Amino acid sequence: MNTMLIKTSKTFFKALTIGLCISSGSVLSQTLPLSSNLVGFNTPEGEKLLVESKSKEDFFPLIMQFTTQNNQAYCGVASMVMVLNSLQIPAPEALQYKPYRVFTQENFFNNNAKKVLTPEVVSQQGMTLDQLGKLLASYDLKVNVYHAADTSLEQFRKQAAENLKQPQNFILVNYLRKEIGEEKGGHISPLAAYNEQTDRFLILDVSRYKYPPVWVKTANLWKAMLTNDPSSNKSRGFVFISKSL
Repeated sequence: MNTMLIKTSKTFFKALTIGLCISSGSVLSQTLPLSSNLVGFNTPEGEKLLVESKSKEDFFPLIMQFTTQNNQAYCGVASMVMVLNSLQIPAPEALQYKPYRVFTQENFFNNNAKKVLTPEVVSQQGMTLDQLGKLLASYDLKVNVYHAADTSLEQFRKQAAENLKQPQNFILVNYLRKEIGEEKGGHISPLAAYNEQTDRFLILDVSRYKYPPVWVKTANLWKAMLTNDPSSNKSRGFVFISKSL
């Protein structure tokens, strides 16, 4: 990449970062401080990691749909809404945007989704990795669920990095926040990019009132996914999503 292109890219991503701050109101000014092992996307280093990434096909579709979870248990719902809109799955009419059609956290739970899990249950206790996969599959998507205990760090790095080089498929991760230096419990959010030089993945954290998007070391994210979810007594992990053929 030549010097002029690097400068242009950095200028663009700087503007994009500012736009993210504005689009979420004063969200980023209120977020919790990051531990030293994490790199905030809204920093010069975080911008540079994206500019230099070769695995960022998911970034732009997801950033166009980036949303904040409606409540503290809706991280999975917000993440799935981002993916459904990014895949341009035919959406129902959104009451608040009538007559326009778009997936929202209010209209996500159609009849098929409610057979898997109801919004009332999710509001009280969130969801497990397997429930996340079943909810996505209820929309006739191709879904592959991976519990971290059933795979490996190397396999995850290879598969996820390759996925992020391809359009029209997405990754949601289910991890324990405290294992990457955040507060505190289980969480779900999309991955948007991978930086090969630093071996970091970019998490577009849907709890935008709490943390900005962050670059996390692969080993730390893997450790956070390898933790046990007491609701299922299985390890957390990750989900690959694409349209059915």
